[in-house]
Amino acid sequence: MAEKDWKDRIKSLKGVVLDMCGVLYDSGEGGGVAIEGSVEAVKRIKASDLQLRFCTNETQATREQFVAKLQRMGFDIAVQEVFSPAPAAVAILKERGLRPHLLVHDDVVPEFDSVEKTNPNCVVIGDAADNFSYKNLNDAFQVLIGLEKPALFSLGRGRYYKETDGLKLDVGVYMKALEYACDIEAEVVGKPAKMFFQSVLLDMGIEPQQVLMIGDDLVNDVGGAQACGMLGLQVRTGKYRPSDERHPTVKANGYVDNLAEAVDIILKYRAMEYM
Repeated sequence: MAEKDWKDRIKSLKGVVLDMCGVLYDSGEGGGVAIEGSVEAVKRIKASDLQLRFCTNETQATREQFVAKLQRMGFDIAVQEVFSPAPAAVAILKERGLRPHLLVHDDVVPEFDSVEKTNPNCVVIGDAADNFSYKNLNDAFQVLIGLEKPALFSLGRGRYYKETDGLKLDVGVYMKALEYACDIEAEVVGKPAKMFFQSVLLDMGIEPQQVLMIGDDLVNDVGGAQACGMLGLQVRTGKYRPSDERHPTVKANGYVDNLAEAVDIILKYRAMEYM
């Protein structure tokens, strides 16, 4: 990508939002590994005058567990800087008086401890990994099909993500199965939902056109951010595929090889502004 394509927008930036899996690290055995240069790139953003937040659809751990894992990899990151779907879903459930049947990863169940779950009147589905068995999917289906007004909440809608041993199916695949079986449309909590991005912008206190989203998922990271008026860059790490650059409906404002390159370009042009 030619730097000049987004040079002018860089000058007006006040904040950066980073996707996590596929941008900061690749998940996998032992918790995953940091992508080369990403730990230092985060430090460089934090040392600048830019605000920084992290926005993830990670639903295989609580935010606290997730942040602790990244800190062990060397990342300078705090729980309050991370926006993830489970806490947002809990707020929605409480606001609407809903009692969920959970089809989620065992490690994220504690996020829902404060919500009543007896006699469920909705289903919450997340990246349940090995919990996506026929029985568990069918149990969720039976809850939904038995409701007069079935409500399905999906913690993200990704098709797949990358681990160190290859690509893995994500929650969106199973969400679609339940939508089809029950003839309903899920409410997505997490990227690319506008409400999710808007909650990050509200926390930062800056306008969307002053914020840059960097992600590896063209549709959910980049497209979701652009729909809110943000600038969107795609990194060629994580789940990135060369075909993303020929996508018929979503086009990133730019493509970079990795987070380190993105930060190099951002800080270079911001330094030029003050020369």
